[in-house]
Amino acid sequence: MRDRLTRTFKAFTYADFRLMWAGAFTSSVGTWMQEVAQNWLILTMTGSAFLLGLDAFLGDAPFLLFSLLGGVFADRLDRRKILLGSQFVQLSSAFLLAGLILANSVQVWMILSLSFVVGLAQSFGGPAYQALIPTLVDRQDLQNAVAMNAIQFNLARVIGPVLAGIAFYKLGAAACFGLNGLSFLAPVAALLLLKRGGLTVPPAAESVFQSLKAGLKAVLGGGPLKGVIALGFAGSFCSLPLLTFLPVFAKDVFHRDAKGYSLLLALFGVGAVTGAITVGGIGHVRRKGVVAVATQMTFGTLMASFALSKTPALSYVLLFLAGASMMVIFAMFMTLVQENVADAMRGRVVSVYSLAFRGAMPLGNLAAAVAARFVPVPAILVFNGALLVTMGSIVFSRRNPRGVTSL
Repeated sequence: MRDRLTRTFKAFTYADFRLMWAGAFTSSVGTWMQEVAQNWLILTMTGSAFLLGLDAFLGDAPFLLFSLLGGVFADRLDRRKILLGSQFVQLSSAFLLAGLILANSVQVWMILSLSFVVGLAQSFGGPAYQALIPTLVDRQDLQNAVAMNAIQFNLARVIGPVLAGIAFYKLGAAACFGLNGLSFLAPVAALLLLKRGGLTVPPAAESVFQSLKAGLKAVLGGGPLKGVIALGFAGSFCSLPLLTFLPVFAKDVFHRDAKGYSLLLALFGVGAVTGAITVGGIGHVRRKGVVAVATQMTFGTLMASFALSKTPALSYVLLFLAGASMMVIFAMFMTLVQENVADAMRGRVVSVYSLAFRGAMPLGNLAAAVAARFVPVPAILVFNGALLVTMGSIVFSRRNPRGVTSL
């Protein structure tokens, strides 16, 4: 039993990983508190599913513009310093929004603008963080580190919404934003204390444009990673509207308030944590590409089933399973990317993957938001789920020896 626990949580035997994990977890709890409060605030202020989707789009849109540049800087500068700058920008934005609410001066355009600013900071901090994590553990423990890193984010998805539901009703939306601002102090402290994580090799003597071109060539020049990028984009585009429209299901389908919305997010998060622990415990997985594609098809089925369900208990189970399957997809794809890149190129390759996986989020949310003006939200999720199943079927039918399923 003890050996199994050690294998499941192997990454925590590294002191720097524990330190960074704790800081990131604290910050993620605060971020999810703000996510719940901000979504519910927009919905109650406007009653508009379109503005809900637009806010999600503006929060993620900077990845489309700047994440590749963020990857270049992650390979040229100390990743810890890039992350520090990102944390301070997000901290300031959270405190500003809290102050606007306390002054009774907040307007929807202000919320949307600050979402874009936070997304801009994350477009540089994200590639630096993803490139930093593998340098905190040995190569053989990379898959475990990816899974454990996913746990902190999704455990925060469970705790953050619960705390948000309490804080929102007891103290108001400003408290959620203020607590999020304070939470960024934890990763700042962790980054200042890290002993590992600096650049292992000096950056090449080339221009920013040449570095960017080299990173794109490493990923898009051919080989199975190109397929991983494409599937990551398609999966993210179709999947994320499920989380974006959870407030609509809580309010219009189940007739619940912000606490009901928090419960839905928490159930998805518990499922994600379960999926991450499972990945961490099973050790090295062969044919990760096959597992990822099959699980993505499963997620599509679960999402469509959730959209059609009118029974709360069944919907809760489907959300839990959807969270678990999404985490397996994330862990398999991210591990494939990290295992097939040298550290000197890691920031750029990860940024391309981030552009595909997270950069597709604003496009998917924007498309879903526009569609929500003409068709019911459940129909959108059913359509997206069917697309995921169809794409997976096409990948398995092609039998390409250089494709994703060969990994």
